[in-house]
Amino acid sequence: MENTKSVNTKKIGDFLLNYSLYILLGLMILIVISINPKFLSISNFMKILTQASTRGILALGAAGMIVLAGTDLSAGRILGCCAALTASLVQSVTYASRMYPGITSDLPVFVPLLASIVIAVAFCMLNGFGVSKLHLHAFIVSLGTQLIAFGCTCIYIDSQKGGAQALSSFNQTFLNVVNGGFQFGSFTLPYLIVYFLISAMFMWVVWNKTPLGKNMFAIGGNTEAAAVSGVNITKNIMGIYIMAGVLYGIAAFLEAGRIQSVNTGTGLNYDLDAISGCVIGGVSFSGGVGTVPGIVIGVVILQTINFSLSFLSVNPYLQYIIKGLIIILAVSIDVRKYLSKK
Repeated sequence: MENTKSVNTKKIGDFLLNYSLYILLGLMILIVISINPKFLSISNFMKILTQASTRGILALGAAGMIVLAGTDLSAGRILGCCAALTASLVQSVTYASRMYPGITSDLPVFVPLLASIVIAVAFCMLNGFGVSKLHLHAFIVSLGTQLIAFGCTCIYIDSQKGGAQALSSFNQTFLNVVNGGFQFGSFTLPYLIVYFLISAMFMWVVWNKTPLGKNMFAIGGNTEAAAVSGVNITKNIMGIYIMAGVLYGIAAFLEAGRIQSVNTGTGLNYDLDAISGCVIGGVSFSGGVGTVPGIVIGVVILQTINFSLSFLSVNPYLQYIIKGLIIILAVSIDVRKYLSKK
């Protein structure tokens, strides 16, 4: 009888440990709904998913580094740099203060998209080279890349003839591609949500059905054992970083169209939102653990919290404190899970 009770107690303890963060965040959402029932609407839910889309794509890229037992502090600033490049290439040709007056007709949409991806991949390859070949800690190399990307963004935006000003006034074709939607009667499904879901499905296939995904989990779980098993550590780490760069480039392209005005502050703290979403979704900093559905759920939950705080007109400075506490709580629970398994 005592053994049965101890087993049940252990099961309850494991359940609370595994799902405590979801329970706490769920309670926060219920409190918001009780304060203002208008929060619970299809319109708000669509807004939450739309806002979560670009950060979600960013999180899908950053998650690979966390599975490798690392992190990426440069994701937000890389997005900002690539968004600035995208914005400069999609400005309307009728806009007198456009950055490139020599462009007299709208560029095909794939041109700024490819440009954004190429730049993002270049930054991520720098991170990957530092981690895989120079054996630097991901925290240090991504911190350096963060500063480089931010400096490049500032120089690029400041290089305009009219001085440093936000890049805006985009052509309608670009805006339609980013901000359009599928119409189902009176209901509109934004393209941004579809792009996020497609990215998530693609990454699920990569993580679960390809050698790159399987090797990523092997390296994150035990690098030495993976090397002994014949896994090419450098090649696979670089592959994960390049994949992240592609996702960052896509996220930057979409974010430029979503916010419709890019400045030097674009991308600030996006990396923290991406990392928070990953950890809330069950991606462990100890390495080798994580799922794509978990990341999607984590990002949506985090964005729901962010949206609810703004919806209730909570002081923006207090919002930073709450987000910081959520990050500390998420990592603390992750550490407890790791210690309990040991």
